[in-house]
Amino acid sequence: MKRFLVQRVGYAVVSLLLLSLTLFVLTRLSGDPALLLTEPGASAADIEAARKRFGLDQPLPVQFWQFIASAVSGDFGVSLYYRTSVAQLYFDRLPNSLLLAAVAFAWSILLGVGCGVLAAVYANRWWDRVVQVLALGGLSIPSFWLGMLLILVFSVTLGWLPSSGDGSPAHLVMPALTLGWYFAAAHMRLTRSSMLEVLGADYVKLARIKGLPEWMVILRHALKNALIPVLTLAAINLVSMVNAAVVVETVFAWPGIGRLLYEGIAFRDFPVIQTTVLLAGVMIIAVNLAVDLLYAWIDPRIRHA
Repeated sequence: MKRFLVQRVGYAVVSLLLLSLTLFVLTRLSGDPALLLTEPGASAADIEAARKRFGLDQPLPVQFWQFIASAVSGDFGVSLYYRTSVAQLYFDRLPNSLLLAAVAFAWSILLGVGCGVLAAVYANRWWDRVVQVLALGGLSIPSFWLGMLLILVFSVTLGWLPSSGDGSPAHLVMPALTLGWYFAAAHMRLTRSSMLEVLGADYVKLARIKGLPEWMVILRHALKNALIPVLTLAAINLVSMVNAAVVVETVFAWPGIGRLLYEGIAFRDFPVIQTTVLLAGVMIIAVNLAVDLLYAWIDPRIRHA
């Protein structure tokens, strides 16, 4: 187990280093932020002064080393646009993203797992076909299009919900629906396939032979085992909801870290882009590492493979 743990932690560290290097290079290829930090028509001396002030005049290897060393110590630098600590910007907006992700995650699990179970129980019937159409639509419809459609219907036409911003539970409804729709569809498909596999298992057949009620066979014997891969996907999806809501937060002007990333890209704010993407990578890698270790603890065959 110790060897397996060391290997997985080593893979996680290498992944973070590769992510940091890729992120650093790509942000530098997007253009010179000094041009955005100075007035239009600024002289070459003013542009050079802006570069020197924010350390952009240093060689790229030096800038990368400073970025890594500062990130390890928890110092993510100062935003080139907001002129304040990037860490403060990030953690000020993180609660909004966590709230949005929690609501979207809750309804996507309830709808996805519930519909998936019903589709498996009534396989090849009309309800199963309805669920498959819903799942296909959820995986196919772009989130920005769904968000604008909801705004058109519930804000512009009906006037029931605010179209953007935050401050009340009503502001949360449409962003959460838009963000959770794709993940609900993914949960539907995985729950259905996992339940179909479990319902054909011998221990489920034995439970039915014993004369147990059908609801008890489904909920206590089948669903309990079918949820193992679903919960694994759900844990990863939760982290994705927190960090991958750039489009949804931009459409609804939701003040989360996804919108912060969009603003960083728009203003070529290197520290904001690097910090947001790097911390997203840390979350995703940490969750995957935890899942790997949990699997190894449950099934000894994995850690001895």
